[in-house]
Amino acid sequence: MLINVPETAVTDALRGMAAAHPELVVDVDNRVVVRRDAPVAGKVALVSGGGSGHEPLHGGFVGAGMLDAACPGEVFTSPVPDQMVRAAAAVDSGEGVLFIVKNYTGDVLNFQMAAELAEDEGVQVASVLVNDDVAVTDSLHTAGRRGTGATLFVEKIAGAAAEEGAPLDRVAALAGQVVESSRSFGVALSACSTPAKGGPMFELPSGELELGVGIHGEPGRERRPMMTSREIADYAVDAVLADLDPRQPLLALVNGMGGTPLLELYGFAAEVHRVLGERSVPVARTLVGNYVTSLDMAGCSVTLCQADEELLRLWDAPVRTPGLRWGC
Repeated sequence: MLINVPETAVTDALRGMAAAHPELVVDVDNRVVVRRDAPVAGKVALVSGGGSGHEPLHGGFVGAGMLDAACPGEVFTSPVPDQMVRAAAAVDSGEGVLFIVKNYTGDVLNFQMAAELAEDEGVQVASVLVNDDVAVTDSLHTAGRRGTGATLFVEKIAGAAAEEGAPLDRVAALAGQVVESSRSFGVALSACSTPAKGGPMFELPSGELELGVGIHGEPGRERRPMMTSREIADYAVDAVLADLDPRQPLLALVNGMGGTPLLELYGFAAEVHRVLGERSVPVARTLVGNYVTSLDMAGCSVTLCQADEELLRLWDAPVRTPGLRWGC
């Protein structure tokens, strides 16, 4: 691994982020990443966070049009409430703060505690829980469905609404609409390796894949012999559509888990479009790349969100972050 020692991997990454992105304020010691112009007067602030190892989620999505602050924890470990309270205080302009929380038990409990502490300090807080993964219900780290790729849709669309000056209740309602309209399914072609372990987190024999894997390497629905891109797309899209009845055009995210090259991801995106076309489901926008990753895992996930005209407009709105940038 390209690290010094496991104990400083996250700290070293934050120091590198600070050097590469002067438009951000990176508090390495307290592990909070904030957009440099925060707090923005008259604007609802968005705060998210989670374990490191999913980059660019969440720190890479801090900036105009998305998050105002992010709190990175240790690898695959929730940040602590103090980080979240510090972030909320740094970005609150008096218009309130929206916490965007992936549905993992540690994240949920710590963000709940942080919301109570922040409100004790006079910060108005609303929260949205992202639980888009259809692969399993209840997992090693979750009560209910896991939060995965839809987090990007929530942060982008709610972030655009906040940038336009929408009030907290409207920003929170849009975030909730995106969650309700989104579903995801992931596939692992190899196990991920954490710095602390120095090797694979779980055993996945050569020539097999895990259907429905979680972004922390949690088990999915089943293991099968290796499948083609076409076969994986059929399985993954059908799993999503079995739980999502699109009545509007879709936003599609074809996401890499960190160890899959774009050559393969674009090929997989073509297969996803093929499946949706065969099922007469229109696609309005497609984003392809490594956005919600799992360290060095080879694999992919599909996230589909049915989007009305308002959600599409907010998706297309300008964004300027290290991990996502267009229209500016």
